Amino acid sequence: MDVLFSALGRVPLYLRVLAGVAVGVLVGAAFGTSPWLGGLTSADLGPLGMLVVRALKTLATPLIFVAIVDSFLKTNLSGASGARLLAVCALNVTVAMVLGLVILNLFEPGLTWRDHLAELQSVAGAAPPAPRGATLSPLQNFAAFIPENLVDPFQKNLVISIVLVAVLVGAALRSVRDHAHGTLVEGLAVVERLVEVAYATLTTMLLWVAEAMPVGVALIVADVVGKSGVEVFLVLWTFFLTVLAGLCIHALGWYPLVGWALGRMSPARYLRGALDPVVTALSCNSSLATMPVTLRALAGLGVHERAARLSACVGTNFNNDGIMLYEAMATLFLCQALGMELSLSAQLGVVAASIMAGVGIAGIPEAGLIILPLVLGAAGVPEATVAIVIPLIVPVDWILARVRSGVNVLADMVVAIVIDRWEARPDAAPPNAA
Repeated sequence: MDVLFSALGRVPLYLRVLAGVAVGVLVGAAFGTSPWLGGLTSADLGPLGMLVVRALKTLATPLIFVAIVDSFLKTNLSGASGARLLAVCALNVTVAMVLGLVILNLFEPGLTWRDHLAELQSVAGAAPPAPRGATLSPLQNFAAFIPENLVDPFQKNLVISIVLVAVLVGAALRSVRDHAHGTLVEGLAVVERLVEVAYATLTTMLLWVAEAMPVGVALIVADVVGKSGVEVFLVLWTFFLTVLAGLCIHALGWYPLVGWALGRMSPARYLRGALDPVVTALSCNSSLATMPVTLRALAGLGVHERAARLSACVGTNFNNDGIMLYEAMATLFLCQALGMELSLSAQLGVVAASIMAGVGIAGIPEAGLIILPLVLGAAGVPEATVAIVIPLIVPVDWILARVRSGVNVLADMVVAIVIDRWEARPDAAPPNAA
C-alpha cells in the first residue's frame, strides 16, 4: 500500500485531476440519476465532493490574510509595486474586453438563438437566486468592502475586505517594528515567528487537502453529468463555444504573449508551470481555493514570493478577467438573441458593468452566473426577460464557470511574472528558459 501511495504521489496533480474528471464523466453518463449502489445515486456524490472544495476555501481565506501580513514583515510591499499590479491588471482586462466586443460584433453568434428561444427553454435549469445586496454601484461596493467586524470577512469569504484588513495590520506591524525599542522588539519578534509558522502551517494543510481533489472532482463531475447529461451541449453549443472561445483565446493567446514580452518567460515554460493550478481551478471552480497550488507553481517558475503574494493574494480580485470577460460576452450574446441592438456606448456600458462585477462581487459562490442579471439590467434588459433568459445558460454554465476560474489563475500567474520582472531583483534567475 505504501508503494501504491508513493507511486501516486509521483504522478503530477493535474494528471490525477484529469483522471478524476474522466471517472466522473463515465459514472455520470452510465447511471444518470438512476440508483446504482444500494440506492445511492450520482446526485448523492456531488455534496461529498464539495466537501473538498469547502475545505480549500475555508483554509484559503486565512492564508491570504497571513500571507499578506507576512509579506509586510519580510519584504517591502511599496506603492510602486501596487501601481505595477494595477497597470498589468488594467492592460489584461482591456484586451479581454476588446476581444469580447470583436467576437460578438464580428460574428454575431447570438442571432442563431433568435428564433429558437422557446426550444432552448425546454432544457433550461433553475436560475440561482441573486445575492442579497448585490449591486454594480462602485460607491456601494466600496462601502461593502469595509467590514462591520473582523469576523465577517472570514465567515463570508469577503476577499477584498480580508486584503484591506491584512494590509492595515501588516503596515501597522511594520511601522511599529521600525520604531520599536526595549521589550517591544522582543514581542514583535515573537509575532513575526508566529505569522511565519502560521503561513507555513496553512500552506501545508491546503496542499494536503489539494491532494484529495482528484477524488472530489470525480464525485462532483459524476453528479453534474448525471443530472445534465452531455446531450445538452447539442442544443446550447453556440453560446457555449462562443464564450469558451473568448476565454481560451485570451488565456492561451494573450497571457503567454504578455509573459514573454513583459516578463521574459517563454510561453512553453509559463503554460507548463501553470498546469497544476489551472487543472485544480478547473476541477474545484475556484481560483481562491487554488491559491496555495498557484503560489507553489510560481515558486517553481522562479518567481519571487513577494511578487507571487502581491498578485495572488493582494490583487486576486483585480485579476478576475475570466468573470469580467464572461459577463460581457454573455450579456452581448443574450442581447443579440433578444433582438436588442446595442450602440457602441451601450456596449461600453456593459463592459464597465462587467468590470465592476468582476472586481466588486466576485467573492460569492458561482459569482459569474449569479451576478449576470445585474449586468443584463445595466444593458437595459427588462427584469421579466432576465428571468426567462438566465435559466437558458444554466445547463452549460457549470463547465464555463470552471474555465473562468482557470483563466483567473492564469491571470494571477502572468501578473506575478511581469511584476517580478519589473521589480528588477538582482538575485533573479533568467526566467526565459524553455
